[in-house]
Amino acid sequence: MANMNKGRRRLLGEMNVVPYIDVMLVLLVIFMITAPLIQQGMQVQLPQANSDSLNTAQTSRSITLTVDGHGALFLSIQSDSQNQEPIPMDAQAIRDTVRNLLQKAPQTAVYVQGDAHVTYDRVIQAMALLKEAGAPSVGLVTEPLPETR
Repeated sequence: MANMNKGRRRLLGEMNVVPYIDVMLVLLVIFMITAPLIQQGMQVQLPQANSDSLNTAQTSRSITLTVDGHGALFLSIQSDSQNQEPIPMDAQAIRDTVRNLLQKAPQTAVYVQGDAHVTYDRVIQAMALLKEAGAPSVGLVTEPLPETR
């Protein structure tokens, strides 16, 4: 009987984690590739300016009119519960939409976000469009200047 026990091997209760590490690394690569694609919004290169930052607590509701590098107009609406992706619209649709939104919520902040390479005239036209829709004031969105040492 003692001879029979010598030939038996004891089972090890260890788990092989190499396949799990491989799966984790594959998922990491997938997330690294897709994360930049998930970001919402338009790709607009904003002009840089030295200005005060916006107090976001006061602006839980806002309308942003984006003018891209080709002069096309996109409207996005941010409310307490949701952020809408920018939607391409023509001038009349923007005027009607903004007018309706401002009638329902007159305290809504209104902004123009113009690409740095679009003509000044196109940004001014966008601001005038928002004023025609009833916006009491229109803010310009910029990027902060890089810090110099």
